[in-house]
Amino acid sequence: MIYFYPSDDEWSEYLNENNFNYTGYWPTECTRASSANETIIDRWNTIPIPPPPELTPVYITAKTTALLILDMETTICKDPRCISSISKIDTLLTRARRSRMLVVYSLTPTGNLLNIANQIIPLPGDPIVQSSVDKFYKTTLERMLHEEGIKTVIVTGYAANGAVLHTATSAAFRGYNVIVPVDCTSANNPYAEQYTAWHMLNSPGTRNKAILTKVDLMNFLP
Repeated sequence: MIYFYPSDDEWSEYLNENNFNYTGYWPTECTRASSANETIIDRWNTIPIPPPPELTPVYITAKTTALLILDMETTICKDPRCISSISKIDTLLTRARRSRMLVVYSLTPTGNLLNIANQIIPLPGDPIVQSSVDKFYKTTLERMLHEEGIKTVIVTGYAANGAVLHTATSAAFRGYNVIVPVDCTSANNPYAEQYTAWHMLNSPGTRNKAILTKVDLMNFLP
């Protein structure tokens, strides 16, 4: 596995395998505080931005894959980035239904089925779970995926740094392969989307299970 660290305002490759203490990803000179009281907040504006991750073409086996459409409720999906993601999710949803893929929807704790955006509304019989940002927590999602023989989940919806991030991470913890099409997620702050993308490919809990892609790079196998 290759990690990246900022050195002299540039990013360099740093190889560290099987490090379960999560140490050594950053060289000492990059992590040492310049004073005893300095925090990451003090250094906030000095931290270099990592390079953008590469989007990966994916080939999907519909029988063992589920499409998760999370919290796409009109009561919260109001900003332009979320609204523009609806058409992308719809394109993916159409292809998923054509392939007879399992489609699972979620609602926020106070959400209502009638609030889901009309363009991507559930069909009768589509399973729906309802919880906070982790859609595995106190729901039947894990049992449902297990019973259907699902190995991979495609995670879409709102917000990138909310239901998408936490449900994708929870899926990775449970051994599922996770595909995140970045044009099918959004947040009311672009930084939140950027952070979520970085987190999925770099966090110890997700980096070996997650792939970032976009709808145009997704291929459904016959």
